[in-house]
Amino acid sequence: MPYSTTYYKLLNWMIASVWLINGLYCKVFGMVPRHREIVERILGEKFAHELTFLIGLGEVCIAFAVILKPSKWLTGFQIIMVITMNILELIMAHDLLLWGKYNLFFASIFALILFYNEYHLRPMSKGSEL
Repeated sequence: MPYSTTYYKLLNWMIASVWLINGLYCKVFGMVPRHREIVERILGEKFAHELTFLIGLGEVCIAFAVILKPSKWLTGFQIIMVITMNILELIMAHDLLLWGKYNLFFASIFALILFYNEYHLRPMSKGSEL
């Protein structure tokens, strides 16, 4: 197996683990209350618990999709989601962020890793999808 294929698969597992930890552990299981507080601040208090749970389930789905059916479309979706979420959080809940104003910096690094993995490390195959 070529190095790029190995690195691609390894990075996919690492990317999926980020979504799984943030979705399942932090939001679905509610082990990091700060996540619910951020949702509360951005989307309102009334359904913050339910919305946090649903967002967490969505992130778990992304984790499984990254492993089972990676694609350029999924990568673009992840990049848009990560950057959008972090800009909203920076504007509306900066005091609740783990790294404060540097959260967007780390989110941008994550987005670059997503891009690099899908567009540079992904093994080429016949009829490769868009």
